[in-house]
Amino acid sequence: MWVFTSAAYPHRLLAVWGRRLQKLVSSSGVGSQFASHHVTASVLSPEDGGIKPAVKKRHRNKPVVSEGWRGGERSVQNEIPVVQRITQRKGDVHRVSSELRKLCLEDSPAGRESWATPRRTRDSKAESHEIVFGIAPCLLALTQGRRKALKLFVKDGEASQRDSVLKVCEEACRRGVQVQRVHKKDLEMMSSGRVHQGVCLQASPLSYLTEDRDPGPRGKDTPLWLVLEGIQDPMNLGAILRSAYFLGVDRVASSLRHSCPLSPVVSKASSGTMEVLGVYGYESLEDMLKLKLAQGWQVVGTVGADAQGSQSPVTQCSNFQVTKPTLLLIGSEGEGLSQELLSLCQTLLTIPAGRDLIPGVESLNVSVATGILLHALLSTR
Repeated sequence: MWVFTSAAYPHRLLAVWGRRLQKLVSSSGVGSQFASHHVTASVLSPEDGGIKPAVKKRHRNKPVVSEGWRGGERSVQNEIPVVQRITQRKGDVHRVSSELRKLCLEDSPAGRESWATPRRTRDSKAESHEIVFGIAPCLLALTQGRRKALKLFVKDGEASQRDSVLKVCEEACRRGVQVQRVHKKDLEMMSSGRVHQGVCLQASPLSYLTEDRDPGPRGKDTPLWLVLEGIQDPMNLGAILRSAYFLGVDRVASSLRHSCPLSPVVSKASSGTMEVLGVYGYESLEDMLKLKLAQGWQVVGTVGADAQGSQSPVTQCSNFQVTKPTLLLIGSEGEGLSQELLSLCQTLLTIPAGRDLIPGVESLNVSVATGILLHALLSTR
């Protein structure tokens, strides 16, 4: 049994223990300078009020923390934050639950889903889809089933309670399409600033149909096909499709070269008609026309009222009657029909002006002219 006769003796004994621990740490070769200072400061400091664990495990590949006592206060230099140290440890990242990592990701601005991101959507199939916008295009895209609808975006607020918007939402829910409310700015970004009417639909794109999908002639009326060459303006193409569907055209055919694609802009300009009326695409309209001529069809072209030097007779559209299967050819906005197609025309139609025209305004918009010509022909068949 030990008997302490002096108050100073315990401190001397502690000093002896401290030197022995110092030698033990020095012999291990781990941070001797730091360990020595840390042991003496931890064991002998009068402010500690007793013995504390003094030696901490250190690794050679870890940054050394310099600690000391200056004026009775602890001084730490170049100390690594706790969060940073945790992330540097091997395998510690797996200690954080997946729910926590997900929560942190959602809380950070970079992790929030936004249409301001280049990918536009979080869906993995987003690159193979496009954005249809507008009430009629979205509704018809859902009901016709020609597209694969992925998600419907609806403007948040009172606008989402309109009957037309609710009808689109109900159709989407009926077909199992997810409906998501978004801010107006998101819809404007999706539609590139065009009139979206509060709804946008993410869906697969539409392409031109081919002959393999030709359902054949329908109805008892004499068939009339509308053939478009080089229509590049999507607004004009959309207006043409709308008139063609309304007036009863049996088929719309278009050249694939130098023609605009069947984009959401065309669908909106057609008031959704593009979702209903299939448009057939041809690499060579010339070959298709020759085939139809051999089958007994008549090819009718269109020119301006001042057309000169034409080899085919020019007739006012109001004087022409459809008596057999007919192909009505419409050329591009600026150039009109190409010489290759004009040479195959048996008759050329024109729209007479109702007054003397001032130079520069002597023609009609191609979509307006197409509507007039179709009405004149289809009303006589």
